[in-house]
Amino acid sequence: MTDRLRLFLVDDHPIVRAGTRAVLGDGYNIVGEADETDAAIELIREREPDLVLLDVRLPGGGGAVVIEAVRKTHPDVRFLALTVSTSREDVLRLFEAGVDGYVTKTTYGTELPHLIAEAIEGRRPISPEVAGYLLDIDDEIDVEASGIERLTPKEREVVNLIARGYTYRETSTRLDISVKTLETHMHHIFEKLGVASRHELAARAYEAGYVRPDE
Repeated sequence: MTDRLRLFLVDDHPIVRAGTRAVLGDGYNIVGEADETDAAIELIREREPDLVLLDVRLPGGGGAVVIEAVRKTHPDVRFLALTVSTSREDVLRLFEAGVDGYVTKTTYGTELPHLIAEAIEGRRPISPEVAGYLLDIDDEIDVEASGIERLTPKEREVVNLIARGYTYRETSTRLDISVKTLETHMHHIFEKLGVASRHELAARAYEAGYVRPDE
């Protein structure tokens, strides 16, 4: 199928690349793989994928080096970091380089196709456990600008828990409401904030400073 998204995988562990392929299934056109920085830069420029899934730490310089080099000649290629690293330094370095999303390998699972779609659409998927670091990139984003001020008190409670990584069941238990009621709240929250996923909601909340990692 010629309309499948063209993806390129960059990770220095063959098992991780194989696992990513297995999660993706046949829905994408995997146009290449690389296990270190220089090979990644050369092959990405040659293959021109729509999106690159890359680890943060790679032999030869790391994911940020790959992004910066490729963007100079192929600015339309999207990059989604797929990594075990949750360090502040790695997150900030990747966003300074221009990454289009940052998700951890421990959370993506079968959500990966949805996260890829978010990155392609420019919605910047970010794992909740690292989203708070983006406050260091742009500290001028506030609650009012985020749209959170339009939420009801209960909806804000929901956002606070969901953004910190609680599941729907855990959140409903803590707030003493049914899962069905929680789903209704989430529907209203998504509409008010113009977001389409829990990852995007978490990023919005952390960027606004409404939720902080140490709460």
